Amino acid sequence: MTRRSADHSSTRVAVTLIVNGEKRPLDLDARVTLFEETVTDAGTGRVANATFGDYLVPVNADIPDMEVVFVGGPDPFNPIGVKGVGEIGLVGMAAAIANAVFHATGRRVRATPITLDLLL
Repeated sequence: MTRRSADHSSTRVAVTLIVNGEKRPLDLDARVTLFEETVTDAGTGRVANATFGDYLVPVNADIPDMEVVFVGGPDPFNPIGVKGVGEIGLVGMAAAIANAVFHATGRRVRATPITLDLLL
């Protein structure tokens, strides 16, 4: 992944610093899609990678910076005309990454994390 963009129909931004902080949930979805997996022990049924020492956590170099764009007009159903931003950007990230993998490799992956063994 070399570039990411999130376009929010958020109208007027009240506190830009807080809204720009909503980039981090998009990092979460990229981590889930590419790295996170719960491994269970077949014999006991217990989670085998229950600690951070047992599972891969990406660093900043693994996840590129992203552009956040605010578009749209005032919300007519709200007295002050604002809309929430929240973690709605999470909805399409996994699908976008899976589609990018499909277009790059020709292989459709329908499970996360998307790893090399699923592409071979």
